Amino acid sequence: MPHFFFNKKLILLLIGMVFLVALISFSLRERTNATLPEQIIKDTVGVAQSIVAKPANYITGVINNIDSLLNTYEENKRLKARLDEYAAVQAEASDLKSDIKKFQELMDKSESLKAYDPIHATVIARNPDQWEEKIILDKGSSHGVEKNMAVMTAKGLVGKVTLVTPFTSEVELLYTNNPNYRVSAMVQGDKQVYGLIEGYDKEHNRLIMKRIDSSLTVKKGQQVVSSGLGGIFPKNVPIGEITEVSTDDNGLTKMAYVKPSADFSILDYVVIAKRSATTIDGSDGNTSNEDLTHPQKGKEEAE
Repeated sequence: MPHFFFNKKLILLLIGMVFLVALISFSLRERTNATLPEQIIKDTVGVAQSIVAKPANYITGVINNIDSLLNTYEENKRLKARLDEYAAVQAEASDLKSDIKKFQELMDKSESLKAYDPIHATVIARNPDQWEEKIILDKGSSHGVEKNMAVMTAKGLVGKVTLVTPFTSEVELLYTNNPNYRVSAMVQGDKQVYGLIEGYDKEHNRLIMKRIDSSLTVKKGQQVVSSGLGGIFPKNVPIGEITEVSTDDNGLTKMAYVKPSADFSILDYVVIAKRSATTIDGSDGNTSNEDLTHPQKGKEEAE
């Protein structure tokens, strides 16, 4: 009897388990409608999620936007720094290119100074009170510079050395107001015309070429170069271009206004012409005016 009772319990247990499995399977089937408790729970959870999710998403978006702006700002700073560096490099490259061009022009000018040893120098100072009259160079007597040596740029003649120290030299420009400063010059053409560059006219901003023979023809546009007769300035160094011709005060000679070939407002690199041949003690200003303006006559008298 007890054995039968035990078997009966076992059978009931198995039946219960089968029923439970069937019930679970039935509950797991797809349902189109949730129960009321399920609806209440799901709606409550959905509303809570909506209330929490919207501000959270907004705050997250704001944080992301701020982060993007900060990244953009930093990137712009880096790009601006790179642009500044590029502009500096470009300016430096432009300066170097300009310097190379000037050096090349000076080298070409040096090759044309057959009777002179060129000394390359840099302008290191310029007095504002004498801007149009004097410049200071970084070459002096220790470099072979001597008083009265001619100074020029690749464009043309600028002046001569008037004061020398061991490591610097002072140059008096063609624009000087010194009345004793003269340069023997000639006008290029079919027939060479000689004269003297004596100072400059502030009103016209031009060099003045005086003592031109009144019987000779001088026209606007003709080129003026150094004649080499004064013993200081090499021959055929460009001085400028004639812009106007008139009669001198005494009416016996002509005078011309000359636009300089060299740019006196920007002087940085120059060439000092050191004479390698026989040195002439003197200056263009001390040479006889008659010999300078009429060189052929001077030769005939010497003969």
